Amino acid sequence: MHETLKIFYGDLKNSFKDLLPIVLVVAFFQIAIIQAVPEGLSSIVIGLIIVAVGLALFIRGLELGIFPIGENLATDFARKGSLFWLLVFAFTIGFSTTIAEPALIAIADKAAAISEGKIDALFLRITVALSVGFAIALGVLRILLGHPIQYYIILGYVLVVTMTFFAPKEIIGLAYDSGGVTTSTVTVPLVAALGIGLASSIKGRNPVIDGFGLIAFASLTPMIFVQAYGIYVYNFVEQTSSIATVVSETAKAATKAYEFDLKETILGLFGVIEDVAPILIVIFFFQYIIIRKPVEHIHKIVSGIVMVILGLYAFIVGLEMGLFPIGETIAFQLTSMSNNLLIYLFAFLIGFSTTMAEPSLLAIAIKAQEISQGNIKQFALRAIVALGVAVGIALGSYRIVAGDPIHYYIIVGYIIVVIMTYFAPKFIIPIAYDSGGVTTSTVTVPLVAALGLGLAQNIEGRNPLIDGFGLIAFASLFPMITVMGYGIYAQYQIEKKRSME
Repeated sequence: MHETLKIFYGDLKNSFKDLLPIVLVVAFFQIAIIQAVPEGLSSIVIGLIIVAVGLALFIRGLELGIFPIGENLATDFARKGSLFWLLVFAFTIGFSTTIAEPALIAIADKAAAISEGKIDALFLRITVALSVGFAIALGVLRILLGHPIQYYIILGYVLVVTMTFFAPKEIIGLAYDSGGVTTSTVTVPLVAALGIGLASSIKGRNPVIDGFGLIAFASLTPMIFVQAYGIYVYNFVEQTSSIATVVSETAKAATKAYEFDLKETILGLFGVIEDVAPILIVIFFFQYIIIRKPVEHIHKIVSGIVMVILGLYAFIVGLEMGLFPIGETIAFQLTSMSNNLLIYLFAFLIGFSTTMAEPSLLAIAIKAQEISQGNIKQFALRAIVALGVAVGIALGSYRIVAGDPIHYYIIVGYIIVVIMTYFAPKFIIPIAYDSGGVTTSTVTVPLVAALGLGLAQNIEGRNPLIDGFGLIAFASLFPMITVMGYGIYAQYQIEKKRSME
């Protein structure tokens, strides 16, 4: 018991350290720029404490429950030798976790509005869920075959870029954003554990090179599927609602403040359980019905899953009490000012600070450090990814201010990623690709979405429906560039050190 409390205390201390950059950014802009004491300061402080406790519980739960069961399942499937059931499991995990993803539900509702009634929210969710199921299955097949990930990803980029020139402009930003909201805080660790466990179980596979990459597939395929769906509905489906109504509803959704309500937070716990339930159903079905083997150390697994649920619930409640209201207030106040440099600075700093606190990124970074035997430092990896997100959101904000089409930026970004792939060391490429999918999650998405819509609504000549979306795509693209740059630099230092010996 004493040892457990000691470990949790360490996790809690690290959680407060992870939240410190967000607190400093918000405090700086609130005091130095806005020059006003925020309303409900006590609620904000309590919210931040709850966030830190939730993050600590979440990480401990991952270590006890999600990581072990994911890796054990992968090992058991490898021993069973059934390609069919392994691919079915991979597809089912991808589909079941995505269809209930809260961020996808929110973006699907906005897609229904942005398309003037042409896109059905449920059909869009099914389309994205099918794409993620297909992506996870394809990623597992790649691990089994031992193919380099870059060939798949580059082909995917070519498809995305090609389809962009045929897709209606109203859907492009949303299609790009859809790739960044499909992998949830719980899905990411499980999928990562599945890939790493599978690569560790197959002779001739390297967990670092072959184990990562599943999240990259899950972030790429929705962009292809959603653009295809957009091409279909804009050519064959009639308009059913007015543009004025769409703008009004979208603006209301973006400016709605988060309010703490006891009843809502209790219902929120059931919401988190509902989000996690499809994953657990799939896991235990395949464990007991297909593999026909009891779960080892079931009490530890169950304890870990409970801690993940409670931690994620506390994390969300704390965000709603503390960070979201003040963060959105600052975002909208800045967009009303005439100083664009302040907007870019806020975008950069909030991108960096929120990414450092992302649970999904933390989970991936911990796993990368573990399987690389400490050669990849989790804090350094997170900082490099956060730098990429910061640059991406700042550049994306400039794109909205300038009124440039999004696809020109994204295409150039993909070209840079492809070029860097040929120079980056093999061990960093899959991690770099995965980093794009884990940066836009629980913390980042709401603040980034509010900033993008706020800019598009307050700048003359911008259309919130076309210009307001796309920041999430920038936040997903640029970490791939910075992580590969980090890998190239690290490799150069290693070779330089060897030549001097």
